[in-house]
Amino acid sequence: MNDSIDKGPAPSVFNIEGATINNPNYRTTLWTGQYMQLTVMSILPGHDIGLEVHDDHDQFLRIEAGQATVYMGPSRDELEEWTASDDDVVLVPAGTWHNLVNSGEEPLKVYSIYSPPEHDHGTVHVTKEEADAAEHAH
Repeated sequence: MNDSIDKGPAPSVFNIEGATINNPNYRTTLWTGQYMQLTVMSILPGHDIGLEVHDDHDQFLRIEAGQATVYMGPSRDELEEWTASDDDVVLVPAGTWHNLVNSGEEPLKVYSIYSPPEHDHGTVHVTKEEADAAEHAH
């Protein structure tokens, strides 16, 4: 973890597009408050977030650059599919199974807002493998 990157819960103003586009890591937590969290992600071509569900919070994702195939549904076996790209948002209600797959040729640049927070303050995962290992450690 690198607490110097996460500026929460202090009041903050910054350029989210620049922070998202310039993020080299799979996941970087930029701001963690009591009720909300902002992370940025860079997902390599052909890679994904991984099919998951958050039972107790909603999630907002915005694609700043790249192309994604989005899967969402009430169970891991009942998923609808969407195509999303630059400037699109993905709204994931609590209890919804979801996954974003980078279906383009360039890194998929995404920012995500969790309410309430999902990751520890200051979380940085350089790779998806690192993120998966941290997830399984909990």
